[in-house]
Amino acid sequence: MLYAFHEIQKSLASPMRFAAQMGMNWAQSAGNPWRDTPPNDWLAASSEMTLRLMQDYPKRSFDLHEVIVDGKTHAVEESVVSTKSFCELRRFAKVNSKNEPRVLLVAPLSGHFATLLRDTVQSLVQHHEVFITDWKNAREVPMSEGLFHLDDYVHYVIDFLHELGPNVHVISVCQPTVPVMCAVSLMAANNDPMRPKSMVMMGGPIDTRVHASSVNEYATKHSPEWFEKNVIARVPAKYAGFGRRVYPGFLQHYGFVAMNPGRHAKSHWEFFLDLLKGDTDDADAHRKFYDEYNAVLDLDAAYYLETVRRVFQEFHLPRGVMEVRGERVSPSAIRDIALMTVEGELDDISLPGQTYAAHGLCANIPQSQQKHLLVEKCGHYGIFSGSRWRNIIYPEIRAFIAAQTATKAASAKVIQIKTKPKAPARVPVNASALASAKHATRAKAKPVQRRAKT
Repeated sequence: MLYAFHEIQKSLASPMRFAAQMGMNWAQSAGNPWRDTPPNDWLAASSEMTLRLMQDYPKRSFDLHEVIVDGKTHAVEESVVSTKSFCELRRFAKVNSKNEPRVLLVAPLSGHFATLLRDTVQSLVQHHEVFITDWKNAREVPMSEGLFHLDDYVHYVIDFLHELGPNVHVISVCQPTVPVMCAVSLMAANNDPMRPKSMVMMGGPIDTRVHASSVNEYATKHSPEWFEKNVIARVPAKYAGFGRRVYPGFLQHYGFVAMNPGRHAKSHWEFFLDLLKGDTDDADAHRKFYDEYNAVLDLDAAYYLETVRRVFQEFHLPRGVMEVRGERVSPSAIRDIALMTVEGELDDISLPGQTYAAHGLCANIPQSQQKHLLVEKCGHYGIFSGSRWRNIIYPEIRAFIAAQTATKAASAKVIQIKTKPKAPARVPVNASALASAKHATRAKAKPVQRRAKT
């Protein structure tokens, strides 16, 4: 009923959306005799604001056609190289580029489409052949395709690494750090020749017991039964996935906004003022951000509920009890795959220390093949998009990948870590333990982190 009620609300609001669209059209019409008057500016601004607050936002295209490298413009080609029930593997590369490092960019499956990483792809494609997991909206996947589980996610990553062949570097952003760690651990334990050369983990929940965020605390505060009862709905008949149980995208969007309601309200008010003033640059920047931010997808209920329980409530990976299709996941099996972790100092979703915990789990990776980067004044989205990503983080990742592509001797000179990270202590989920873990994590991180300044 939850999804059906949402669809009814959209239908009831359609006259208001239509009126707002008509207001915009009239305000911008060349035949409008009051077009250049202040009242008309107010009509245009209020109509657009109303429309944007009430409309649906479809998935955007990546829209990457060219990239500038060393002052030269290169055309970029895009293609789909593999298709699965819940995901497409999309390739981006400069036309006629040869022998560039291959990168598998695993996009998060946590509410937004993979196009949220457009800025990430645009930077990476300057010097790499990029493959990104473009996740499908679960409401558009027919029930005949079956359910999607967390274990399926892990094996999607393994399958894609097999398809891309050896000498691949994998980058995971936020949520996929856990399934990617599982996939690489299983491949290493089985001595899989297609295992990646390196893995870069950015702002992800490897160990959410460390410096828990409000998102982590929300997950531990409610039981699995509560999540299943209150946030799971069935897809209505108008979509291809009719009958599928999902965590709806519109609920996720409400959650995103609820995390920082004041910030979003201020942003929309400033957008309204920019429209009145005719500040087109700031208004366009607002439109671009929210066109992407407001575009959300449904998650298959099986995958969502398993992720909440195994990652955020029971901490299977850091506790050493994670299993994938009956096979135990052991990150200590990783020995010859370089590891880099990236965290933002101001990240309020995956707080500093949670991703760094990967170093303690991968205890058998040589010290010379480990790197940690903590970026000052950087929030969650700044890790993979914006000026800090382009000017600070990407150059470090590029150098890290280049080092693994070169000879072992060259790699040893480029990547240095003086102190081998230790595994975080297993702590119970309570306020005092979380505070202690936070203090210990920051103390351990200082000798090894590279603090970037803007």
